[in-house]
Amino acid sequence: MAELSFDVATALSLGARERQEDTVVADFPLGAPMGFAVLSDGMGGHSCGDVASGIVATELFSELNLLSGAPEEMERNIGPVLQEAVEAANGCIQLYEQQNPDASGMGATLVAPVIFGTRLYWVSVGDSPLYLWRAGRLYRLNEDHSYAAQIDLMQARGLMDADEAQNHPDRSALISVLAGAEIAKVDCRAEPMTLKAGDIVLAASDGLHTLADDRVAEVLQENAKATGQEIVAALLAAVRAEGCPEQDNLSLCVIKAGLRAEAQEAKPVSAPQSIAPRASGEVVQIDRRAHRGTVRTIVSLTRKVGK
Repeated sequence: MAELSFDVATALSLGARERQEDTVVADFPLGAPMGFAVLSDGMGGHSCGDVASGIVATELFSELNLLSGAPEEMERNIGPVLQEAVEAANGCIQLYEQQNPDASGMGATLVAPVIFGTRLYWVSVGDSPLYLWRAGRLYRLNEDHSYAAQIDLMQARGLMDADEAQNHPDRSALISVLAGAEIAKVDCRAEPMTLKAGDIVLAASDGLHTLADDRVAEVLQENAKATGQEIVAALLAAVRAEGCPEQDNLSLCVIKAGLRAEAQEAKPVSAPQSIAPRASGEVVQIDRRAHRGTVRTIVSLTRKVGK
């Protein structure tokens, strides 16, 4: 099987919010046999939503980074590794709440794709989506731990009409989240999914749901030959074009698979790169380092940004 390289880019957008509560980090070291990304969407208001997502991303990143020194052993035990990392992050949130009573009610979602060679695994909690775009089609890979999935099922069975389903007050409510208590559901893919050259893996916070899946697929199709950075920029532009007055924070991680032999011929990408705040209050940070087709993406994190 051909060896793959990965063009990786991450970004954060403030949207119409006054505070950034998403955190995203990716690590695809040069020449390493594996790489991973962690994306977390925090909740809990002004006091601690950003803290919650930061705790989750930091704990998952630290644990995966620590074990990545022995990738073969890590992959053999990937199920328990991911489950234990999630439990550790949840425990850290619980400890923070105990030490900071004002933080009661904080929580965060999680989606973390992990790649060994051509093999994709993941763990997720909450509603942050993980997509695979392949040959013109978009697939939702991870479970949606929100009532939206159940409401859509009720609509499909004729128990609710389309308008009622789309405007249901509980549609965005989560049935599982990292909040320090027992985790209701964890989606852990411990059997590998094989990636192919041309595949695009997309992790995002629910701010991406401003776009219908068909529109996301269309943007990826239009940019199938673009760089990871260009794909991220195109998705952000598509969300911005919707003009949603209540646009949520948006975080993205694009992982584009290509043949290593082809990637080695590509020109290196200079780094770091950043995009200045837009008039709408949007803030995007992209930090990419490329060499011979492999990329290492460092933490992209924005805390409080005034409009």
